[in-house]
Amino acid sequence: MKIPHPIPYQGSKRNLASQILRFFPDDTQRLVEPFAGSAAVSVASAYYFKADSFWLNDINKPLTRLWRKIIDDPEYIAGKYRDIWLEQIGKEEEHYYKIRALFNETHRPEYLLFLLAKCVKAAVRYNANGEFNQSPDKRRKGRRPEKMREDILRVSKLLAGRTKITAFSYEDLIDNLSANDLVYLDPPYQGTGKNGGFRYFADVGYDDFVTSLFLLNKKNIPFILSYDGRTGNKIFGKPLPKELNLTQLELDAGRSSTATLHNRKDRTFEALYLSESVAERVCVADILHTNQMTTPTLFD
Repeated sequence: MKIPHPIPYQGSKRNLASQILRFFPDDTQRLVEPFAGSAAVSVASAYYFKADSFWLNDINKPLTRLWRKIIDDPEYIAGKYRDIWLEQIGKEEEHYYKIRALFNETHRPEYLLFLLAKCVKAAVRYNANGEFNQSPDKRRKGRRPEKMREDILRVSKLLAGRTKITAFSYEDLIDNLSANDLVYLDPPYQGTGKNGGFRYFADVGYDDFVTSLFLLNKKNIPFILSYDGRTGNKIFGKPLPKELNLTQLELDAGRSSTATLHNRKDRTFEALYLSESVAERVCVADILHTNQMTTPTLFD
């Protein structure tokens, strides 16, 4: 049975989660996601018994409210999604824009879930006023209600009673962590914040983010970071300081949708970084050998 995945989200680590989990220390107690998004890694961790409890944080408050409903009131949110989905039949595009306007006015979680299931490429976009402004995918109606309900109920069973949900900034979150936590960070790619090409809910500045990583090291808080990558010979992202003493790996993410569209064979590799406190608790060499992963060659 597949791991449930109720929230579609561009950039989700759903397809890479099994590779990332291999680097979790065996004694992980609480997994913390400061940039939760679709929480693909936390859901996979719960599915494979890789952590005892979870902390989902995202500065996008409507998204955290949606997660609270999914976990604590799954029948309610599944029913609301079904009703909204059925109302679109025969007037799909008009209905989408109606729901988008209602969400921007009320921030209700059921509206957000429908928008995520129906918008182009599941790409979350906000304008400068903080309004959801992504367009609908006119080729489809969004995930069918019965499939959505199944995943919502299964995720609720995995996370209910052991998940904390907040909407802090990632900087504020660090002040509340301890060496008993494992932090998985998956910030928006560079150039995709409010001052970049596309608009997400908030910027993540390079200097501030690097300062936070140094602080995690200083407090001896173990962390795993998904940060940059490459497609073919094209490298994405500004390199992280060597002084962070991170172990850098590559995960094969396959062919990108853009490469497939243009019939190119270039594969995308995403970089994964392990803090010293993680690397010293797992046998990285054995994991790489067993799973045929690689240390990077083009990031040096």
